[in-house]
Amino acid sequence: MTRSLLSRLPHWLPFPRRGGGAPIVPEHSVAGRTLLLLITIMSFLSAVTLGGVVLVQKSAIAWSADVGREMTIQIRPVEGEVMDSNLRTAVSLAEATPGVAGARALTIEESQALLEPWLGAGLDLSAIAIPRLVVVQLADPVDADIEQLQRNLGAIKGASLDTHAAWRQQLNTMAGTVVVSGLLVLGLIGVATVLAIIFATRGAMASNREIVDVLHFIGASNKFIAGEFQGRFLSIGLQGGLLGALLAALFFLLIGTAAGSVLPTEATAQVGYVFGSFVLGPDGIIFIALVVPVIAALTAITSRLTVRRYLSEAS
Repeated sequence: MTRSLLSRLPHWLPFPRRGGGAPIVPEHSVAGRTLLLLITIMSFLSAVTLGGVVLVQKSAIAWSADVGREMTIQIRPVEGEVMDSNLRTAVSLAEATPGVAGARALTIEESQALLEPWLGAGLDLSAIAIPRLVVVQLADPVDADIEQLQRNLGAIKGASLDTHAAWRQQLNTMAGTVVVSGLLVLGLIGVATVLAIIFATRGAMASNREIVDVLHFIGASNKFIAGEFQGRFLSIGLQGGLLGALLAALFFLLIGTAAGSVLPTEATAQVGYVFGSFVLGPDGIIFIALVVPVIAALTAITSRLTVRRYLSEAS
């Protein structure tokens, strides 16, 4: 019995291990290459998803900061009131308010241009009394006395102040939704990766079943065998995670370079509003780099637990 089992051992059986024997799990098997490709793809998708979340979050923070530094005074046409006089008064009241850096009344042409997305271009609005706007820039949104400005604007008929709080709330909600969606996608990718590692590990165990039986026969513990598989899958996880992260960084570099030259001007502007200039920055690079150890650790831990469970079931 012993001779029968020992005669079927491959040349790479690692006993004695300290003497320079090869590992239990072959380094260039078909299953190993397939798992490496799969982990690379999963790492790439994880890094791209994480980078996209970082870009959208940074853009949302920038939008919220810009919107928070600006307010709008709207003056509706009122019979008996002189619009130009009301505009000058509104500008004066805004500039006299603490925390306001400046105020400017939009021209009639600028006001008409704001209506073009809804009414279309080429319409003659000169005969229509449209509301006029005063844009107020804040030096510091915290120190600005908005309540004082609202009280002072009560002296102007048809005037109202818009602090853009609703827009900021929508931006924050959108950013939170993107973050949660990104985390859900990352979770799904992680689950798919774990399942792939489990199947690959069990396949490797099944193909090396005779070797595992011999190792058990000559006294190798489940801990030792699980460690051998964990080391091999850890190496695969590190290689796949590193390849996926590098491909993701290259992806963001290429798409950032191509966005301005491939997409039309309007499309580029819209994409830029959502993702900025596709520059990840130091924080984005750090998050993508963290994908490598996380994927490697996930691969090693999953393979070890799978091997231990397989061995306990087999015994």
